[in-house]
Amino acid sequence: MEQFHQFTAIIESENDGYVGLCPDLDIASQGETVEEARENLAEAVELFLECASENEINERLRILLNL
Repeated sequence: MEQFHQFTAIIESENDGYVGLCPDLDIASQGETVEEARENLAEAVELFLECASENEINERLRILLNL
């Protein structure tokens, strides 16, 4: 069964492109357009969640929640 989570995404213009940041997990990416930056950030978050240990994920989320 798939689980769905929502995370904050911030996309900002920087130089000739855009930077995407997920402050919830401290992950960043970039792209030439807003859409590309969003897609790249979503992929980076997905890869992190697939590859990181459960402890690493929980630690980053605890920092977010100040626990």
